[in-house]
Amino acid sequence: MPKLSPTRIAGAAAVLVSLPLAVSPPVAAHAVEPDYTITVNPAATGAAIPKSMYGVFFEDINYAADGGLYAELVRNRSFEFNSTDAAGWNGLTGWTVAGPAAVTNDDQRLNERNRNYLTVSGAATLTNAGFPSASTSTAIAVKKGDKYEFSVWARASATLEVSLHTADGSALSSPLTIATKTDSWAKYTGTLKATATSDVARLSVTTSGAVKLDEISLFPKDTYKGRANGLRKDLAEKVAALDPGFVRFPGGCLVNTGSMYSYDAANNFPRARAYQWKDTIGPVETRATNKNFWGYNQTYGLGYHEYFQFSEDIGAMPLPVVPALVTGCGQNRATVDEALLQRHIQDALDLIEYANGPVTSTWGKARAAAGHPKPFGLTTIAVGNEENLPDAYWANFLKFESAIKAKYPSITVVSNSGPDDTGTTFDNLWAKNAAHGSDMVDEHYYNSPSWFLQNNARYDSYDRNGPKVFLGEYASLDNKLYNSLAEAAYMTGLERNADVVKMASYAPLLAHVDNVQWKPDMIWFDNDESWGSTSYQVQKLFMNNVGDRVVPTTATGNVLQPTPITGAIGLSTWRTAATYDDVKVTRPDGTVLYSDDFTDGNADGWTSVTNRGNWSVTNGAYTQTTTDTEDTMVKAATIGESDYDYTLKATKTAGAEGFLVAFGIQETGQFYWWNLGGWNNTQGAVEKGVTSAKEQILTKPNTVTTGQTYDLKIQVRGTKVTLFLDGAEWAGFDDNKVTEPFAQVVTEDTRSGELIVKVVNAQDTPAITKVDLAGRKVARTARMTVISGDPGELNTRSAEPILPETSTVHGIGSTFTREFAPNSVTFLRIKTR
Repeated sequence: MPKLSPTRIAGAAAVLVSLPLAVSPPVAAHAVEPDYTITVNPAATGAAIPKSMYGVFFEDINYAADGGLYAELVRNRSFEFNSTDAAGWNGLTGWTVAGPAAVTNDDQRLNERNRNYLTVSGAATLTNAGFPSASTSTAIAVKKGDKYEFSVWARASATLEVSLHTADGSALSSPLTIATKTDSWAKYTGTLKATATSDVARLSVTTSGAVKLDEISLFPKDTYKGRANGLRKDLAEKVAALDPGFVRFPGGCLVNTGSMYSYDAANNFPRARAYQWKDTIGPVETRATNKNFWGYNQTYGLGYHEYFQFSEDIGAMPLPVVPALVTGCGQNRATVDEALLQRHIQDALDLIEYANGPVTSTWGKARAAAGHPKPFGLTTIAVGNEENLPDAYWANFLKFESAIKAKYPSITVVSNSGPDDTGTTFDNLWAKNAAHGSDMVDEHYYNSPSWFLQNNARYDSYDRNGPKVFLGEYASLDNKLYNSLAEAAYMTGLERNADVVKMASYAPLLAHVDNVQWKPDMIWFDNDESWGSTSYQVQKLFMNNVGDRVVPTTATGNVLQPTPITGAIGLSTWRTAATYDDVKVTRPDGTVLYSDDFTDGNADGWTSVTNRGNWSVTNGAYTQTTTDTEDTMVKAATIGESDYDYTLKATKTAGAEGFLVAFGIQETGQFYWWNLGGWNNTQGAVEKGVTSAKEQILTKPNTVTTGQTYDLKIQVRGTKVTLFLDGAEWAGFDDNKVTEPFAQVVTEDTRSGELIVKVVNAQDTPAITKVDLAGRKVARTARMTVISGDPGELNTRSAEPILPETSTVHGIGSTFTREFAPNSVTFLRIKTR
């Protein structure tokens, strides 16, 4: 077996097959030659592991806040929705009105930032069915015997009758009667008690006559920690059970997209803004509203104070992210307004004062007024998120950092390296951060399982004296057990490099199963239930068993060598109309393996991969004519040879982006594609994908001109690919990394006096492993926790087949041999003596 570098281990290939759950027994050391060895280095001292090693990243995506963690049950409670939030939405979206009522926007409103209210001019019934759900178009879930706190702001004298009921009118509570008494705005409250359990409830408010209404709200009384304006208990408890070291919030793309200006009359109340913390504090009826970048509305009921409070409640470090005035997430614009920049820098300073300042300070007083006179103890703040304009971002970051350090020198200020794990933006920003000596750099990447199994050593070569790493967003691109195993294998490398990687958070955290904008996600929920994905179970296992120091190890094992890039060729577009012609695949000597110039008027041999787009042969070329469709891939000609050249001509005719030229397409859905004019025609890239999930192999700035014909050539030589644009070499890569589906790390929990041996076996065969603890005196038994199963399995609303199993195992010693189950994560907690 080949020797690997210190503290690393590799293994054989992973093949997806169904296997029974089993707890493997110890193996007699003489019985069989081990497949792997793990040897503790007795002479080395490992890195300390900070409490912040693992945390969570919360972003309001997939209805994670409104309709999710934020416990409000009424959708559009203040009648603020409009068509900016989503096409077809208006002030009554979410409501059914029987009787004379209209949304009003005038100077009689509740306050300047709460722009709309409802004018009811006679007897009427208003019904709200909560947030979208699969069981019905929308629904509120209630539980028999539970209490629900109702509140409303009203103006005028009238009688309101409030009730819970089903869609057919069956009562789910006794009615609540409220008498409004004044022509000034006043808040009225009451309690409803559910008389039956239902996941299709509605809330109705019936008025006796004319009245103005706003902020119609219904909260379960049983929120997390019993807090008013609180959090949905089951979701908060699942997050708390992770025991995270930090909470990063509020985003994500919410932070650095849209307008950077204030929600006020001077700026015409912009409804698609970057998340600005001052919009989100104070009484909920005074908070602004906003278009959520992910396609719905944000009420900001869950705001900065609640984020700080939740972090404190679960014992996690708060880590807010503030906008750097450079948009990302495909928008890629720098705001050139020095006064606005200085205002945002002051906002960042004010945020630190809100979190940490004394009650005698301006913002410390505001915190105290919100019910928290004690400081929150903020230590870390991040500036920006995935900016793809590195020079503009860096110029602004330096100004933020300088101002923060001048006033709060002990605060850690986090920079970032853009949206990818590699490429020109990544290299540019890392070089800037390293030369500057930044405190910490935030990296983000979402990649295939194979990437995680090939990059366990990513941080081995990072400068130990350079900026520390915050892995703020990462995930393998699906929610199956195999993805979670790949993540677990990668996490052993994070821990091994705990002197460099100080924080890491899987992302996203939450997803409403019926309102999904992004997959994969850690915790899934509907309107009344929640369940952890397989990645949640793996993350929880790691986060609950971190230890406080790495125990250095060396390891041996086999590796899976890379294979040549073969498979079908393909064409695609992304919100772009394009024409392709003169498609040809040849051997290096010019022998033609495939060609199609479409002069015969048909596209015989081409088949759709995604069943999207409008493909046809027009004027002797293959055309795709839609400009609003993403990923229209078609394929032809499976190439089985390892060395070939793929050439074609491509012309963009209309739309937002450019060309997607695919190769190496496998029946399993794996492929590569050359993306020119991507990200709203600002970037080029090579991406490697499995079905719709893709990772960037390389990126560089690029634009495509409409109407211009480009000559493209993809030269494949085994695992090495060179790309030519109009005869000039554009870029190249070599996908030649070995796959290591067996990984390990050993840590020590000095408080409990235990070694924690962590082994990941992401393959379908058992792994017989010899573990040498270098003479350490240990107990003969250990507590073993295993997560294993069919690698293609996932946890769902109806079944959670992937759960940890804990048992006591025997046969442990200073040296022992153990068989680790196929497709498993195993933690052994071993008492030292």
